[in-house]
Amino acid sequence: MDLGLKDRVYIVTGATRGLGNATARALAADGAKVIITGRDEKSVEEAAAELGGEVLGLAADNADPSAAQRLVDTARERFGRLDGILVSVGGPAPGFLADNTDDQWQTAFETVFLGAVRLARTAAAALGEGGVIGFVLSGSVHEPIAGLTISNGLRPGLAGFAKSLA
Repeated sequence: MDLGLKDRVYIVTGATRGLGNATARALAADGAKVIITGRDEKSVEEAAAELGGEVLGLAADNADPSAAQRLVDTARERFGRLDGILVSVGGPAPGFLADNTDDQWQTAFETVFLGAVRLARTAAAALGEGGVIGFVLSGSVHEPIAGLTISNGLRPGLAGFAKSLA
């Protein structure tokens, strides 16, 4: 299938597995140049090798305040441009109200919410006309999912943030 993405440049976070990986695979198969990320360096290297094409794997944690700029800078230095970013983040710790600690909430906020905001803000400054910013969210943006209290609290806010970018 030709999606017209040949030589376009995308960053896909959380791309070592799941929806991030599937998206990176589709982009690479269509000829896009893709930077994929994940927190574990070995997993990122393995995913990049498996995807083939012009895929560059970088270990990055969305919670790291410097990660967004590093990813955008790498896209521009390596490929000369940036056409889009897909922010995909694994789910935070499961649990109910009494189960989740402040540390779990803080970590999830920095990774799922604030990290995504930083990535979008940094990418937006680098994107040209027609650039895209996308987010992988959750069904919890519409209806809370039992046992996923932290995700239920954060993902709808991220959906609201994403809508404000449109």
